[in-house]
Amino acid sequence: MTGSAQRPLLFLDVDGPLIPFGAPSQHYLTYQTVSPPQAEANPLLARINPDHGARLKTLPCELVWATSWMNDANECIAPRLGLPALAIVTWPDEPETERQDERDGLHWKIRTLVTWAAGRPFAWIDDEVTAKDRAWVSAHHPGPALLHRVDPHTGLTEADYLIIGQWLRGIDATAPSSPA
Repeated sequence: MTGSAQRPLLFLDVDGPLIPFGAPSQHYLTYQTVSPPQAEANPLLARINPDHGARLKTLPCELVWATSWMNDANECIAPRLGLPALAIVTWPDEPETERQDERDGLHWKIRTLVTWAAGRPFAWIDDEVTAKDRAWVSAHHPGPALLHRVDPHTGLTEADYLIIGQWLRGIDATAPSSPA
């Protein structure tokens, strides 16, 4: 697929959206799943609800990891969710740009996500999205974008899936149809 025929991207963070944190441990459900042996060393992975995989697969988009977990997302998290290996955003080693972005109130991921999207519609699901990030994307990204903040205490919820799904279906509805 090329141009507008490509599905929207969904950039997915792990810590916060998939692994809830910030509340006392006893408030988090844990789930037993089949995991690769290297995943068992991280007890936080038990907080990942495996039902997220089925929910994510139903969304009309291309899923992309946008997390500092990098390759570990495919090795440890995708199998817990029943997802195939996904594309992974590679973060550039530009500490000065990142420091300036932080001083300006922008998230360190935002420039890379916009570059990676290359004009394609995208949703970014993270627990650190701010109004400054939304304004920057609006000014620097030519396509539609949804920057959705997930509460890290709860992780992705039904309400989040409704918002994300509605936005993605709206993008699908406005896309020009391709010639048959």
